[in-house]
Amino acid sequence: MRPLKLQSAMEYLMTYSWALLVIALVLVVLFSMGVFNPSNVISSQCILPAGISCVSIFMASNGLASINLLQATLTPINLTAFGCNANNTVAHMYNPLNPPSNQIKMQIGANYTFNVQCWAGSSTVFQNPGSTFTGYLTINYTETTSGFPHTVVGRLISKVT
Repeated sequence: MRPLKLQSAMEYLMTYSWALLVIALVLVVLFSMGVFNPSNVISSQCILPAGISCVSIFMASNGLASINLLQATLTPINLTAFGCNANNTVAHMYNPLNPPSNQIKMQIGANYTFNVQCWAGSSTVFQNPGSTFTGYLTINYTETTSGFPHTVVGRLISKVT
């Protein structure tokens, strides 16, 4: 009678060990495919205050960001400067005012796509494709009707392509 109990216990252990082996193999395959990597889940985001919004953002591995802005303020605006930095500074702002006739005029509801180099301190950003860039977008603009200058700062999160 004793040998049958041992055989039953061995069959029980063998059945569940095969099941655990299959589960472990599936987890290894999913992990190697990057399913559990949070950077694969993160989508590109550009969060700006009300009035100006990002339609899309693409970041190259050399730190060059292509950003499409939508102008939704109450009056037409002129973009006077914009910059992209890993830390929240106004260093390395691009100024399209030279000469003043080259100002970027945006009517209400207009889109404008521009390229801007992103910086990390005193050097340009270089990241591997597939990694995530987190930084700040600073935009200076002037209302055309009142002439009042404004500065808005937004948060950038972009997957590097």
